[in-house]
Amino acid sequence: MLLVAFSTWSCQERVSTHGYIPDPEALSRIEPGVHNRLEVAQFLGSPSTTAMFGEETWLYITERRREFAFFKPEIVEQQVVAIAFDNAGVVDAVDEYLLADGLLVDPVTRTTPTYGKQVGLMEQLLGNMGRFNNEGGKGVSLPGQ
Repeated sequence: MLLVAFSTWSCQERVSTHGYIPDPEALSRIEPGVHNRLEVAQFLGSPSTTAMFGEETWLYITERRREFAFFKPEIVEQQVVAIAFDNAGVVDAVDEYLLADGLLVDPVTRTTPTYGKQVGLMEQLLGNMGRFNNEGGKGVSLPGQ
């Protein structure tokens, strides 16, 4: 009975929300050419990240993911608010982007590329067979024995 309950629970779809999106009312108070970095931080809080190229841009990012069992998570909703500042630190533009507006960016990939020989499963299992023979078939002796 417990196994059936666990298997049913583990296959249940999970929806999770990550990130922070500012309150629409607070966002509507920000006007280009009027507000500066300090005022934006007071209205919206700290950004999720800042752009590292070109003009200084603060990004507020949120996404909703749907996960089912062991399958790859699927992003079902994504919203990005980008606030660009000019050289004096005054708001230059406020833009909002949804999932349909752009490409998905995965800042953390879960695989590391490797170079060299690709080893198959059987080579991994049988590859070390016979490599650890010592002289004369004697047992392995540890230092100090």
